[in-house]
Amino acid sequence: MSKDKPTTLTIDDTQYETNFSVNYLRRTGFKRKDNKKLLAFIPGAIKSISIKKGDKITAGQSLLILEAMKMQNIVTSTIDGTIKSVNVKQGQTVTKNEVLIELV
Repeated sequence: MSKDKPTTLTIDDTQYETNFSVNYLRRTGFKRKDNKKLLAFIPGAIKSISIKKGDKITAGQSLLILEAMKMQNIVTSTIDGTIKSVNVKQGQTVTKNEVLIELV
């Protein structure tokens, strides 16, 4: 598929010719989220951690507090599981999408 050569699409038994934009051609594919890895949703600092490696947790349980923009965000688990690793320490600064905790 190039932007110069039209591509034919068939939708509901009707054929259409189209040119794809450069942004469309450079797009990245969908990546399914891994529920076993807890990522930082915003850059900030770890204020406290209430779990450790090997702990069994339940959905909704508080895991740590992430301070960002002078607000303390309580990070909770979305699934039941066991803590495989805690990749941060209290006082550590984290970036967006950094892996904070991994579950088994």
